[in-house]
Formats: sequence, structure tokens, C-alpha cells
Amino acid sequence: MYDQFYGLQGRPFQLTPDPHFYFESATHRKALSYLGYGLAQGEGFIVITGDIGAGKTTLVGHLMNTIDPSRLTAVKIVSTQVEGDDMLRLAAQSFGLAVDGMPKAQILKQIEAYLHAQARAGKRSLLIVDEAQNLPISAIEELRMLSNFQLGGQSLLQIFLLGQPEFRDLLKSPELEQLRQRVIATHHLDPMMRREVEPYILHRLSLVGWQGDPQFTPEAFAAIYAATGGVPRRINVLVSRVLLLGALDQLSVIDAEVVYAVVNDMGADADVTPEPMARSVLDDAEELAEAPAPVAADPAVSEEVLALRAEVEALRSAPPEPAAGLLEEIASLRAEIDTLRAENDFARAVPTVDPEALKDCFTLIEERLSTLEFRVTEQDTALRRVLTLLVEWVEREERMGDAPHSAAA
Repeated sequence: MYDQFYGLQGRPFQLTPDPHFYFESATHRKALSYLGYGLAQGEGFIVITGDIGAGKTTLVGHLMNTIDPSRLTAVKIVSTQVEGDDMLRLAAQSFGLAVDGMPKAQILKQIEAYLHAQARAGKRSLLIVDEAQNLPISAIEELRMLSNFQLGGQSLLQIFLLGQPEFRDLLKSPELEQLRQRVIATHHLDPMMRREVEPYILHRLSLVGWQGDPQFTPEAFAAIYAATGGVPRRINVLVSRVLLLGALDQLSVIDAEVVYAVVNDMGADADVTPEPMARSVLDDAEELAEAPAPVAADPAVSEEVLALRAEVEALRSAPPEPAAGLLEEIASLRAEIDTLRAENDFARAVPTVDPEALKDCFTLIEERLSTLEFRVTEQDTALRRVLTLLVEWVEREERMGDAPHSAAA
């Protein structure tokens, strides 16, 4: 209803996760970097946790939209209140395998054969398990066993585990020691900061054709943050109701009083007064320019920031070097391929050498070489993403350091 009144092309605050509305807050940007790093490694488990409505599903959906499906097959499991054998069946069915009525051993063979076929076709496989906090120990152990499948020393399956905060406690169980050793990246999604609420709301509105009607006052954004704690789904629920009230009352301006009225109507027990909310470090740094007393900048800190910035710029200008071990293995495989080619030529003249056997060996080595070169490319991408985050951090430190100078001026 409110979308028609305000001339919007859709509902920007629906509860169903939609990667189209992905907003890159500070915590989501960091999580995305961890996921990118994990994908570049091509093995092990990646764990993302967060409170209900923190944006875990939207984050992974956004990541999947950025990945070439011709290089990676990703499937997702949501119904996780199952035991070990049922988890295997769900995983197999997610990959499109017909395993009804099969015993466990045969299901494992089917999955392994599928993963081998994917690898030979030059594709990697990713299994995403949502609501992982509901998994029993037996199901998690079956997932760990699936991660054991390898071809030529390369893992055939990578697994993302998404769950609520209690999943972190579950991972601390003594029975899951082996799985913990295979977790290569983990991140907890925190709520958004107060200063991120306004751009989050305006970002979603802009994607459905919002032209400034209704207008939100700064006090309205502060009240929304106070009532929701910065949790994306809570914001969506509240703003959707606020817009509904605005449409019913034909409002063109949404202020704090409108937000208060909706919160009271919803029976929320949260304090929607913005003053009691805890301030973040970035909020304090942003307002240092308004401090009454000038503060002299620390020359040592400024020099350190400048040195760090120069070092980062040097790293950005130079292409990151992949792991030395990978380069050595690639060179070794190329040399072995040259040797096999020579032997293959010889095999055509000497009947005692089986050309088909050489051909099979040659194919396996080429597949391994292609996989290693792909890993080098992905590691390069991950390193550049991390460097970008480091540059952003340095620039933010510089802005915080410049604030005292602005106050002195």
C-alpha cells in the first residue's frame, strides 16, 4: 500500500532476504573480505555468525551473484534439523543427485563421483549450510567427512556454515576439534553503527525509485537506530510500518514523533529515545572538530600513518606474489608435461609403450596445473581486496588525525 502512495516501484523493506538490496556496512564489508579470502583458498570451512536478522543470508547471496557459475557450483541447505545420514541425503539432493533409498556408502560414492566430475570439468563445488546452529554433532561430522574428498591433493568441496551466535558455542565442543582445525576463516556480523542507518535506509529506497518523498529527518534516523539497535531486519520491520503510517496519514515528512508512534503501536519494549544509545568510536572521532579546546597532533603518529600509507601504496602498485610453493609446483608440473609429451611422441614409434596410459597421465597433470593456476589467480584477487581494506583503514586514521587540526583552525 505505501509503495503505491509514495510512487515506489517495489517494497524495499520486505523481510525475505534479497541480495539485490545488499548494503555494504563496515561489518558486512569485512565479512565479504573473509569470504573472498576463503574462496581463494579453495578448501576447508568458512563460518559466518550473526544475530537473527543480521544479514547473513543476504551477504552470501550477494557473494554468489559475483561469482562466475561456470567456475563454481554453489548449492544451499536450509533445513538443518537433521541427523548425519539425512544431512548426506540433503547434500546429495542439493547437487541434483537421486539418492532415495540408497544406503549411506552408496550415497558417499555418488557424491564423490559427482565432485570428481566437477573438478575434471574445471569447476569447484561449494556447499552452503544455513541455520547451522540447529545441526547436531553427527550432521556436522558428516559435513567434515565430505570435506575429505580430494583429487590430486586438491580439496573437492568447500563448505560455508552460517548460524546464529550459539553456533560458536557449539563449535567449541570437544567432539568438533577436527572440524575447528579446518576452519580457515570466521566472522561475526555485528549490528550496523548509528551513522550507517541513514545510508542503509536511503540505499534501499533509492533502489525502488524513491525521489525524496517521504523525507526522513535526522531525528527520525536516530530514533530508528535507538529502537532497533542497528539490526537490519529490525530496521526493515520498523521502517515498513513507519511508511505504512505515513501513507495512511498522507505524510511527506517522517520525523521522530512518527517513529515513536509506530514503536508504541508495535508494543516494542526498546527505548526509542536516541540519547541513551552508546556512541561508537567513529562517531566520537567525527565530532572532534567541534571540540572547544584545540589539541596538538602527535608528530610521531602522523609520521607513522604517512609511512604506512606509503607502504600500502607501494604494495598496491606492485602485483602480489603468489605462494612460492604453488609456483614451484606449477613449474614442476609443466616440466613433467614436457617430459610426457616427449614420451608420447616416442610411444608412437615404439609399440611397447601404451599411448593411452600416457594420455591419461598427461590429462590428470594438466587438470592439476589448471587448478593451481586458478588458485594463484584467486589468491591475487583476495590479496588485492585485503590491501584495499588496509588503505581504507589508513585513510580513516588520517581523517581522525586531521580532526584536531580542524579544531585548532
